[in-house]
Amino acid sequence: QVQLVESGGGLVQPGGSLRVSCAASRITFNEYKMSWYRQAPGKQRELVAAITSGGSTNYADSVTGRFTISRDNAKNTVGLQMNSLTPEDTAVYYCNAHRAITTVHQLDYWGQGTQVTVSS
Repeated sequence: QVQLVESGGGLVQPGGSLRVSCAASRITFNEYKMSWYRQAPGKQRELVAAITSGGSTNYADSVTGRFTISRDNAKNTVGLQMNSLTPEDTAVYYCNAHRAITTVHQLDYWGQGTQVTVSS
């Protein structure tokens, strides 16, 4: 079965940097759009950043200019470099793989999440 395994979360001080990574297995990686979502306590899960197989990216307004998403199709990995972190970035970060087979048949896979805590 498909596996998405996140790593790299942890505790960082405000203004610091952190990189989270996601390793995918048992999918044809370059057929999937890869995204990072996050969910803070008491809040809905939200899209942070996404990258297509061709490398096109989009970001939530709240992270634009601070976060960078990247992928390595040869290694089946996607990363999220997070700079200038603030306490508002504290959340569980989830890796998502998405593929639209047709307009109504879509595939979505999720990782288990990795905790990022920004605190002094």
